[in-house]
Amino acid sequence: MIKPSKVVFIDDKLEKTFNSLKDDDFIKKSITKAIRDLRQNAFSGIQVPKRLIPKEYVQKYEVNNLWKYDLPKGWRLLYTVTADNEVELISAILEWFDHKSYERKFKY
Repeated sequence: MIKPSKVVFIDDKLEKTFNSLKDDDFIKKSITKAIRDLRQNAFSGIQVPKRLIPKEYVQKYEVNNLWKYDLPKGWRLLYTVTADNEVELISAILEWFDHKSYERKFKY
């Protein structure tokens, strides 16, 4: 099922980090494509099982669902899906990192 969403960064610091990337950086290009995809369908990533959601995300952001969007070269973008008062879906980007950092975060 395709569900369009508004895409936001979880906090200003993360958004500033994204905006500070050079336009020709492959990560910035990849995240920009991911944002376009998430605007069209909030569920275009792969849902992470609840038992695997890092406690850090639950404590810091009160996340109760987590999605992984695969970026090129083994990078990952993590986001959560929520709704506002008008029942508009919101995809909130939490973090992105390379595959090795992703494995450490999820203790693989």
